[in-house]
Amino acid sequence: MCSEELGANIFRITQAEAKLKKDKIETEREACKTHNKVGKAVRDTIKRLDGTMPENLPTPNKSLKELEKDKKKQLNK
Repeated sequence: MCSEELGANIFRITQAEAKLKKDKIETEREACKTHNKVGKAVRDTIKRLDGTMPENLPTPNKSLKELEKDKKKQLNK
């Protein structure tokens, strides 16, 4: 995950948490609706700023699991 995607995720999480507290949302259904609403607003902002949408960000050639496996092999040699 690059800093751009990480930043968007942290922003979405903190804003959703703040809205849940501010609006005193207690039910799971309302919490899910709130998270979706905040996530949509973050995506809309990224799009409006002509940013790169998360699904269009580059992905690594290897997964974290593969990298850990390779590292473990190197350490065992």
